[in-house]
Amino acid sequence: MRVLVQRSGKASVSVDEKVIGSIPEGLVILVGFTEGDNLEKIEYLAKRVVNLRIFPDENGVMNKSILDFGGSVLSISQFTLYADTKKGNRPSYLMALGGDKAIELYNQFNEELRKYVEVATGEFGADMIVSITNIGPTTILLER
Repeated sequence: MRVLVQRSGKASVSVDEKVIGSIPEGLVILVGFTEGDNLEKIEYLAKRVVNLRIFPDENGVMNKSILDFGGSVLSISQFTLYADTKKGNRPSYLMALGGDKAIELYNQFNEELRKYVEVATGEFGADMIVSITNIGPTTILLER
């Protein structure tokens, strides 16, 4: 399981020119799954995400989590996090989990996050337009 976390100002996701999810500020999370991912990994990475200290404290030091700072999460399924380019310029996605199992894990991950923060989502498997105001820019890759 891979989770790309970005500290964000306003962010939104659209499908067919309609906004289906948005946040005023917080974290944009791109999440991908592979064979062997399970509830234990989901719980672990959800806790890592919400406890990641990448928001500024009173002195401007990145020392607060989203739980301390406030804000929401925009969660986007992103199978391309498992792109493999070792054999050339055309990525292979064989390591990415697809279908019903990936949808199930994505939904479980979002439910786990909702135990801590408000979560908006994209649409699994859709062609999405994701607009992100990356603050910092701060981008962290978590993997389990």
